[in-house]
Amino acid sequence: MNEVVLQPMTPHELAAFRQVQLDAYITQRVEFGGENRAEATRIATEQHARFFPDGRPADGHRLFTGRTHDGTRIGILWLFRKSDSSVWIYDIEVDLPFRGRGLGRGLMLAAHGWADSQGATVVELNVFGGNAVARRLYASLGYTESSVHMARHLRES
Repeated sequence: MNEVVLQPMTPHELAAFRQVQLDAYITQRVEFGGENRAEATRIATEQHARFFPDGRPADGHRLFTGRTHDGTRIGILWLFRKSDSSVWIYDIEVDLPFRGRGLGRGLMLAAHGWADSQGATVVELNVFGGNAVARRLYASLGYTESSVHMARHLRES
C-alpha cells in the first residue's frame, strides 16, 4: 500500500493547503529554527507572497495531492523546478491517519519519478534538524547531508 499517485491540486485543495502550510511553517520556524513567532510569521508570510502570487503557484512550482490507487488522499507534495537538472521539494506531508505505513516513502518515490520524467538528475530538499523521522527517511532513500541541506541524485548528469 505504499505506492502513491500524484494528482495536481484542485483550486479548493490549493486554498486549504496554503493556509495549513503557512501555519505549520511558522510553527516549524519557531520550534526547530529558534525564531520568535513574530519573526517567523513575517518571514513565512513574505515567502508565501512570492510563492503564491494572486493565490496561485509561481512559475516552476507544482503542487500535488498524493493518493492511493483507489483515490484515497494520503498527503501532499510541493515541488519546484529549480533548474533543468534539479527539482526542489518545498513540502511533503503524509496526512496523520496514514502515517507509519510507508506512504512518506511512497510520496518521495513519486517525487523522484516526477522529477525524472521532467529530465532532472537530482532532487533536493531542506529539513529542520529536529525532524528526526524525516531525516531518517531521506537518508534511507539515499539523500546525503550538507549541513541540513540534503540531496539524492536520480542519475548522473
